[in-house]
Amino acid sequence: MSRAIAAASLSVALGLSLSIISPASPGLAVPASVVVSPTAADVQRAPIVRLVQADAADDLVAMIASAGGDHRFAIEVADTPDERARGLMFRETMAADAGMLFDYGSDQTGVAFWMKNTPLPLDMIFIRADGTITQIAADTTPYSLEPIASREPVRFVLEVNAGIAAKLGIVPGDRLRHARVTGG
Repeated sequence: MSRAIAAASLSVALGLSLSIISPASPGLAVPASVVVSPTAADVQRAPIVRLVQADAADDLVAMIASAGGDHRFAIEVADTPDERARGLMFRETMAADAGMLFDYGSDQTGVAFWMKNTPLPLDMIFIRADGTITQIAADTTPYSLEPIASREPVRFVLEVNAGIAAKLGIVPGDRLRHARVTGG
């Protein structure tokens, strides 16, 4: 049995939702001084199958605690250079409660993104290793080559659909709860 079929069977049996993350939908998030574009071979890689569980401690669920309450996002994690370079590039749609969490392993200076080959307008939420949101770049411009940089060292960037942060009342100082957050 293939891993995809086994994962789909397991997800149905356990009542979990199945998320197929396809590298055919890449994005780009790199320091402003580095420019990386995927090759045709990158785009043709086989999909990666991951299960999304309803537990906030799970790696593929992120919670943001704000004054308006807790907000749950089903996320994809980009924690390798290739995954961070692909990001949400070429994606045309994303569920309202979905996002991509970029993890740099520790607080880093010079974290910057651009929107090259990204048709979705996004909110980029910059987050320190302790889970504190430091800034939000709201309603980014699709396909823009203009760098969108963090003003201070951050470990994470959560990309969600444009307007979601404002709609949910997410602001700097709010907290990300996730298995990767120090003390999270």
